[in-house]
Amino acid sequence: MTGPEKDIMDVAAASTGILSLAAWLPPTASLFTIVWLGIRIWETSTCQSLVTKVRAYRDERRKRKADAS
Repeated sequence: MTGPEKDIMDVAAASTGILSLAAWLPPTASLFTIVWLGIRIWETSTCQSLVTKVRAYRDERRKRKADAS
């Protein structure tokens, strides 16, 4: 291969690399978005109050079950 042919192959290889990055970038960004929104929802006062109530109910049921045994 001569100089210009190598340059063309280098451009083709670099283009392939960039396009492969572009192919996985949207799914990765979507995953990070889902995780971020999940964290934001978890931190809301509504979600935290529900979790607190569920944990209190669970602990009370466990206590009753232990007392009954």
